[in-house]
Amino acid sequence: MENEHNKLYPEDQQKVDEYLKAGYNDVERKPFKPFKLLLILAASVTSMTLLSLWLATFVGIG
Repeated sequence: MENEHNKLYPEDQQKVDEYLKAGYNDVERKPFKPFKLLLILAASVTSMTLLSLWLATFVGIG
């Protein structure tokens, strides 16, 4: 794992490798679903648009 771009001393690199192998930050995540995100964004934008149109009509601007 040593190469010319390695900026850590070998003992420091060993500490980093041990920490990464310990698994402190291992978290199982659900797979990313872009279509779900798209639906959430579309619903948010649509609801804000309808709310603003209703508010403009209610106040008498539109």
